[in-house]
Amino acid sequence: MASPGNYSTAPVSEFLLICFPNYQSWQHWLSLPLSLLFLLAMGANGILLITIRLEASLHEPVYYLLSLLSLLDIVLCLTVIPKVLAIFWFDLRSISFSACFLQMFIMNCFFAMESCTFMVMAYDRYVAICHPLRYPSIITDQFVAKASVFIVTRNVLLTAPVPILSAQLHYCGKNVIENCICANLSVSRLSCDNFTLNRLYQFVASWTALGSDFIFIFLSYTFILRAVLRLKAEGATVKALSTCSSHFILILFFSTILLVVVLTNVARKRVPMDILILLNVLHHLIPPALNPIVYGVRTKEIKQGIQKLLHREM
Repeated sequence: MASPGNYSTAPVSEFLLICFPNYQSWQHWLSLPLSLLFLLAMGANGILLITIRLEASLHEPVYYLLSLLSLLDIVLCLTVIPKVLAIFWFDLRSISFSACFLQMFIMNCFFAMESCTFMVMAYDRYVAICHPLRYPSIITDQFVAKASVFIVTRNVLLTAPVPILSAQLHYCGKNVIENCICANLSVSRLSCDNFTLNRLYQFVASWTALGSDFIFIFLSYTFILRAVLRLKAEGATVKALSTCSSHFILILFFSTILLVVVLTNVARKRVPMDILILLNVLHHLIPPALNPIVYGVRTKEIKQGIQKLLHREM
């Protein structure tokens, strides 16, 4: 295994992940809350998926989209957190060349898929509020199937070049990644080649995918708000907004954590590296843990479905 100080010209066959290079004592303290959040995310999303699968009243397009979001959350968590905990508990820092770039692909692709799923869910809420009579004919099972194909195809094609470009670089020196995960730029900085194209493509692809999604979400909620404010029936405004509240809260979680990560990376010279690493880890853990809880607490149908499931088991 290449040592941390290896600067030879031999090709790198594996990397070493160094979480919190300046404060490695943090690992023991962080392992417990991260483990609890991981179990919460897996358990909550698992219960939500089982409830939607078994409860016939939840076999509707909006809940299928929620199932897709839960699946994406589970995959993201399983891709990142077990390896982080293995580093914390067993000091298993090494990761093979292929496993590193596979993790990079899944993180980039599935994160973009989540953003795209939020966009489709925003369209679902737009149709439900602004065109309620046409909702059953527009938002159908066939619509969800086509939307799912679009979500997968767009984001695979858009994000696949990121790990491909990174894997094609020549790694002949240092093999220590100062991160808990195989983030593209953290890995590319170790190469002996110029990685400007890699960095430029990730920037353009990220803002193309996430930027277009957030513009569409913003427009959807602008039309929703305009339609809601025109309602004159007593209580109609509150009822209409309540149907969007869960989705809107999830978008706030997603976008707020993303914004914090982006801003801290922009100001990376002023922010300690260990804080950036911690935010990157939490970014893959907090939304998956909170998403199913928000929908479970705020959506009456899901709450009733979970209660039926629990009573059935008892």
